[in-house]
Amino acid sequence: MSPIATPDAPRAIGPYSQAVRAGDLVFLSGQIGLDPATGNLVAGGVEAETEQVLRNLAAGLAAAGLTFANVVRTTIYLTDLGNFARVNEIYGRFVTEPYPARATVGVAALPRGAAVEIDAVAVL
Repeated sequence: MSPIATPDAPRAIGPYSQAVRAGDLVFLSGQIGLDPATGNLVAGGVEAETEQVLRNLAAGLAAAGLTFANVVRTTIYLTDLGNFARVNEIYGRFVTEPYPARATVGVAALPRGAAVEIDAVAVL
């Protein structure tokens, strides 16, 4: 198992790695809409957060030499499932067919008061 880290994504805010390679798989930790430069949640609501989340994931993928085309599975966590359509529209700008398998889960809360978190699994 090999950790993957990049300064282009937020530092881990707990005892975990930004991403880990295990064999031909790369597991990317859940990302919230933190600006990697400031460590603060981006302003602008769920749309801005989702865009930043996906940029953060893209940075982790790039550090592993991958892109969203390598992603096979994601999980989206939302504090308000009423935001599903807005998040889905932004998510669709980052992934292409064949789309990754995905689950979307409603949760009571996320770290730092975030509205959305996404994690991913990619294959080399």
